[in-house]
Amino acid sequence: MNYESIRSLIFKFDPETAHRVLEKGLCLTQEYMPFILSNIAQKCIVNDDSLKQNLLGLNFNTPVGLAGGFDKNAKMAKALANIGFSFMEIGTFTPLPQEGNAKPRVFRLVEEESIQNAMGFNNEGKDKIAPRMASIYPFCIPIAASIGKNKDTPNDKAYEDYFILIKEFKDICDYFVVNISSPNTKNLRDLQSEEFIEHLFNGAKEITNKPFVIKIAPDMEIPLALSICQKAIECGVSGIVIANTSTDYSLINNGRTFGGISGRLIQEKSGNFFKELAKELYSHAVLIASGGIDSAEVAYERIKNGASLVEVYTALIYKGPFLVKQMNERLIQLLKEDGFLNISDAVGANLK
Repeated sequence: MNYESIRSLIFKFDPETAHRVLEKGLCLTQEYMPFILSNIAQKCIVNDDSLKQNLLGLNFNTPVGLAGGFDKNAKMAKALANIGFSFMEIGTFTPLPQEGNAKPRVFRLVEEESIQNAMGFNNEGKDKIAPRMASIYPFCIPIAASIGKNKDTPNDKAYEDYFILIKEFKDICDYFVVNISSPNTKNLRDLQSEEFIEHLFNGAKEITNKPFVIKIAPDMEIPLALSICQKAIECGVSGIVIANTSTDYSLINNGRTFGGISGRLIQEKSGNFFKELAKELYSHAVLIASGGIDSAEVAYERIKNGASLVEVYTALIYKGPFLVKQMNERLIQLLKEDGFLNISDAVGANLK
């Protein structure tokens, strides 16, 4: 049975039910049938020196990782690593558990191979998630703790939530992704300011020397986005995820003007946004491209525009678990075609 047949069955469920069923299945496989994961790993993991990089003081076997939001509660990491990801964001999670926004809050845009979601940082909270992270750390691939504030925490106290999470997870993750760009927590994107960033990261440096990455929204004007990223770098941030989901509702015609759009619909928007920011930020921080990446060709263009790493999520839903292997194998071919010995030689090639 090919993935298209499996997908047709999966899509008979609403998106959140499908995700819960998948999560349960992967958890059971991890616990009771690890030999299945070993067989999957042999088929899916690509091990080639041309794709290996050392970034943030960590070894990345390929440039392809999993974006935040898929494994919100640190339950599926072992299974997901076996389909070939070289790194993953776990979360986003918050200090206290929260249910997120009212349902329905996730919608498939099937023809456009996209998703519209208004989840709202639904997660089980640090007290349940931290023991799970501790049980697998150190992990076989770099894992990031994606952290956010609780929805009831006012913005003038938001840094306290982030400090709580940094203290809790500093010894059980490889780096932090600071999420201040989700559109699904009211006023969260207002934290994308130089003042907040300076306060947050000056305090964070006193807690840990683990690397920090900041995730930004693709809907800002370029000058504002640049000023925020440059301030973050000045404050010691090592990387930038460009970018989160989009609130550009002109891309859809379903009448829903809430939540964030991901997938193919934002491929061009995210690619252009990345390209403009990378012109200034390339060589000053590790740039991680995210948003609409669904093939090696799209990933490679972002890499040549300055991305050292790329993240996928929505494309995994539409194209299936072998997407990661297909991307990595095709990236090897693209490097050879351009005469590059290593992926790092291709990073920023369009800017040199």
